[in-house]
Amino acid sequence: MPESAKVGRREFLQLFVAVMLPMFLAAVDQTLLATASAPIATELGGLRDVAWISVGYLMAVTVMIPVYGRLGDRYGRRDVLLVALAVYLTGAIGCGFAGSLGQLVAARVVQGLGGGGLMVMSQALIGELIAPRERARFQGYFALVFTFSSVSGPVLGGLIVSHLHWRWLFWGNLPIVLFAAWRLSRLPRGRRNPGAPGIRDLPGVCMFAVACVLTLLWVSQVGYRFGWVSLTSAAMCGGAALLWAALVVRERAHPQAFLPVELLRDRAVAHLAGTVVCFAASMFAMVLFLPVYLQLGLGLSAADAGVLLLPLTLGIVVGSTISGRVTVRTGRPRRIPVVGLSVASAAMLAVAAVPPSKPVLGGLGLLCGMGFGTVMQTAQIIVQTLAGRERLGIASATISLARSTGGALGSALFGALVFALLGGIDYRAPAGLGEAERAAVIAAFRHAFPGAAVVAACGAWLASRVPDIEL
Repeated sequence: MPESAKVGRREFLQLFVAVMLPMFLAAVDQTLLATASAPIATELGGLRDVAWISVGYLMAVTVMIPVYGRLGDRYGRRDVLLVALAVYLTGAIGCGFAGSLGQLVAARVVQGLGGGGLMVMSQALIGELIAPRERARFQGYFALVFTFSSVSGPVLGGLIVSHLHWRWLFWGNLPIVLFAAWRLSRLPRGRRNPGAPGIRDLPGVCMFAVACVLTLLWVSQVGYRFGWVSLTSAAMCGGAALLWAALVVRERAHPQAFLPVELLRDRAVAHLAGTVVCFAASMFAMVLFLPVYLQLGLGLSAADAGVLLLPLTLGIVVGSTISGRVTVRTGRPRRIPVVGLSVASAAMLAVAAVPPSKPVLGGLGLLCGMGFGTVMQTAQIIVQTLAGRERLGIASATISLARSTGGALGSALFGALVFALLGGIDYRAPAGLGEAERAAVIAAFRHAFPGAAVVAACGAWLASRVPDIEL
């Protein structure tokens, strides 16, 4: 479709219904499990390792995002999205039947191998069929999807955990995925580009995967399962550093690298990717660990913690909507994430400083979410515009890769910091904590939240380094 072609409402709705559910699954998975950490820890194992339910998923997503971007550009975004849905469903079914924490994490990794393609291919498919200026006409539909998924995720997760069982968080994916696959199969196969590189750098893919695993294992386990100064620590840290260095050298010299190095050479894209990494690290630290803080520190139920997470997720939607309108009106989006991440950083600092009451935490969560909501939409539009239509897959993958990398690092680092501050106490029975233990949880999080605030502030600084761009 030409860049200037107008899209009728009927044609758009046919596309929207097809890509809505994969986008919903990718978005709701960020918050659906937020209130389930404590119940899963009670049934399957200690709270220290339960963070790997999210880290394992995000790790797999991170590895697969550039793979899906390259494959979608070469073989067609619709068909690759169907494959991603099938893998995602396989992992979700495995999660529902997991009998131990190790099995659950392994199934989440499989789910992440499919989840890495859901948002990337949905965004690329929209970009393939609808020009950027036309997308603004239908922005309300996308806002509706993200509003419903973000707002319903913690509430739905809390209700399911409280009244059914946490396993239904995974089994419930079956009818949604099947219906989404049927709707996608009714779309045209779309454009293929045999000249696109595809995946011709398998050694680079393997190096990237092993480097990610080693880095996240070291970050999350050092000081807990092995000492900072130990042979295991040195081997993992040194091995990860060598792999990252070798990967950078290889990808910069490879004529058909699987990582988006051709886009990252652009200053605006590189700084935006760094901004998204910092944004995702601080956002996932809040979304994943604020419910833990509320349940273990304040003694709230999973359902109540999910409700109190609503202001944060609602703020993300409000911030995204406002930033989108400002971008359409002014055409100059550079300052939007600078302001947003500065506000989020200040709100997280306040969370650590104020007494932990429900109204105050709800108000600060709303401010924090509004700041977070300014980042992704702005970054995605700029990068897709700079990349052009032939590279929509890898352009979408660049921002999604930065987001999942930041999310995985933020989850692992924040979890490691919190549990290091807890002084080695293992909370295996969250429901039976005493006053002294709850006070220790509150003290640990009061020291950890400023760390997330510093990361958000770094994201604001990186966003300020993006050259002024007029869309």
